[in-house]
Amino acid sequence: MSPDVETLFLTSDELAELATPAEYVSAVREGYRQRGNGAPAEPRTRLDSADPPGFLTGYFAILPETGAMGGYNYAAGFGARDAHFFLPLFDAESGEPLALLDGASMNPSKTGAAGGVAIDALARDDATDLALVGSGSQARGQLLAAAAVRDLDSVSVFSPTAESRTSFAESMDDRLETSVAAVDSVEAAIEGADIVITATTASEPVFDGELLDPGTHVTAMGQYDRQKREIDATTVVRSTYVPDLRARIEQDAGAYIQAREEGAIDEDHVHAELGEVVAGVADGRTSDEEITLFDSGGTGIETVAAAYMLYEKAQEAGLGTTLPFSPASDAMPSR
Repeated sequence: MSPDVETLFLTSDELAELATPAEYVSAVREGYRQRGNGAPAEPRTRLDSADPPGFLTGYFAILPETGAMGGYNYAAGFGARDAHFFLPLFDAESGEPLALLDGASMNPSKTGAAGGVAIDALARDDATDLALVGSGSQARGQLLAAAAVRDLDSVSVFSPTAESRTSFAESMDDRLETSVAAVDSVEAAIEGADIVITATTASEPVFDGELLDPGTHVTAMGQYDRQKREIDATTVVRSTYVPDLRARIEQDAGAYIQAREEGAIDEDHVHAELGEVVAGVADGRTSDEEITLFDSGGTGIETVAAAYMLYEKAQEAGLGTTLPFSPASDAMPSR
């Protein structure tokens, strides 16, 4: 019989403060560089349930140079009206399981890091003023990653609930070395912004794309549904459009899909995947007047890259509980 594989289980609490936003960005940038050079990744697969309402979903990636592969599996909604994130991580050489992570606390950080990589690759080098639409945990992850790649002078935050945006702005103002202030409208937030981030649950566009100044970078990350979009067709039309994965734009990139259905763009509007820009396979920003757009729906690329970084740091810190995993050759012998 083959020996069981010793696999590390890491709780959400153990992972919560294990890495800085800059470390997340660095790991995720490397993951997207590998993707740009051909590393395999697949968009999410989603199964919806009507009764009880909810969905089961997951996505995967292999990062050969990192030496890891895996992805996310999670359920959201259903009777518990909550979400739980399973993150299996495997050795890309042997195929053996390295770790099982509770991905709850790391989710905003790894998704925010993808946004940070996009800002670093696509926003102007002198971008200092950021508009944030949204005030939840995902907005926090996006802002912390943005602050890790640009020296921000000011951040304007808008969300529909005054108490939420004010509380968010106050907490982030204390944490960041920049001015973070709540504003009363999305128009006030976007005015003069170099970077605009949408991190909402909105089903319809949250701002008019005509408000964007030339040279703005936009990250839209709050929706991955054909029928929903945070940004309008005008924003898509005006921008150099960069998704995280080409394979997902026909599946759940609502802003792109609806802009094309309206006849505002054609299928050639996609400039490049983020990984292609990071790897230097495709150009990023080519002028200070260009509007760039990163459409982020979540991929296994940032998930695996961040998970392996956390796995290594957890090993160094002596964190986690070891679980035995039996190889299939023992569980399913040939004879």
